[in-house]
Amino acid sequence: MDRICLTLPTNRECAATLTALGEEAAYAAEHFGVEVDLLILDSAAAPDRARHARAAHAAAGEHITVHHLDEAAQRDFLRRAIDRAGLPKPELMLALMLPDRLSYGACTNRAFLLAAALGCRSVHRRDSDSRYQIHRGEPVHPIHHELLALGRPARDVAGVVTENSLDTRHAGKSVVMAGASFVGELSVDIGDIRGTDPDIYRDIVGLWAPEDWSAEEKRKLADVSFLGAGTDPFTGDHSTLALVDPMRVDMCNIGFHRIQEDVPLPPATDTIGSDYFLFHLARSATLPGVLHNRHIVNYYTGERRTDAGFLAYQMRFVKFLLSMRYLHHVYDRMADAGPALLDTDDRVRAADIAGFARESARLDPAENERRLTVLDRAYRSLGGRYAAFADHLAPRRARLLDEARRDIEDFALLTEAWHDLVTASAATEVPSAARRPDRGRR
Repeated sequence: MDRICLTLPTNRECAATLTALGEEAAYAAEHFGVEVDLLILDSAAAPDRARHARAAHAAAGEHITVHHLDEAAQRDFLRRAIDRAGLPKPELMLALMLPDRLSYGACTNRAFLLAAALGCRSVHRRDSDSRYQIHRGEPVHPIHHELLALGRPARDVAGVVTENSLDTRHAGKSVVMAGASFVGELSVDIGDIRGTDPDIYRDIVGLWAPEDWSAEEKRKLADVSFLGAGTDPFTGDHSTLALVDPMRVDMCNIGFHRIQEDVPLPPATDTIGSDYFLFHLARSATLPGVLHNRHIVNYYTGERRTDAGFLAYQMRFVKFLLSMRYLHHVYDRMADAGPALLDTDDRVRAADIAGFARESARLDPAENERRLTVLDRAYRSLGGRYAAFADHLAPRRARLLDEARRDIEDFALLTEAWHDLVTASAATEVPSAARRPDRGRR
């Protein structure tokens, strides 16, 4: 019986979401006959973790095993896996996997390693600030399409999707990704800017495009960015076998097979979008995916509305814009390489990805200096708390420029170590998890 990992990382109270996640686990076990490892990576405050534990463990059943790990348990696992891998600079590697600041990429990387330890063939990720749509009184579970496709040869998946836009030359490759997007609020908390001044909004959002794009190209990008699938509710299934467009999927609604064991996500701290890398990699490497329409509902938590939450989120957005100086270079190199990124077994050549990242770290930071200048002017034009944020940002310019470069260097380092980390994790016991009788672990 196949094992899958349904995972949710969180640093906030989300007991209701975990209850709904448990229902999705039950749906997977009942409809697809899989063993589900329900993995909760919990960085929330102690009282919230207690509520999470009750909600998560209520889902445990004959084919559902719950693993609710706080940061201490995660650190214990990571130390043992890093030690087993024999990696140089183990403390640095631990810091990249479990930093003391928020990291969207690092929390998902931990889920990837723990899924390998649990012997799971696929990883299915959800977010704590989202919920499932309801159709005809029942929740709309994305895992339905994920389990129909992940790990199967594309030629076999062609018969279970609504459309097939995949070139026949890729038919023998396994489907490595299945996902959808979200409906509801923007994925990035800049809707107030959009409503206040659409021109400034386009100036700001256009900064995540390559600098040499035309003004019209940047405007078009801004007009479609962060909208997800809009607001229309789910009315019936539609799925497409394809090389999936990264703009059409979201990390709150994604499943991966195998590709997450080849290359990690960038472990950048306080940077939104750092967990989207594998979307671009799958498409560039010509690895098949399925795009479906079981979109998840995105909503903003109350914390984002506070002054502290606003300040933290805008800083994460700025760091995202700065990260693109380096990631665009990597994306361009991957696109140029195309199927040459794969070995004879259709596995990604991680050394190539690490090399592209190291190349990008040598780029001139002047482009990012110009980004910060545009941001300063735009935020000050908006006034109010945006102008106050510009004051907060100004003395941190040099540090932010340096962090953006170091973040891509850290990604290269982690990518070089990733194969050994995954291999070591597969032989390392997960804290508080039942020992599999067919695996010997320390």
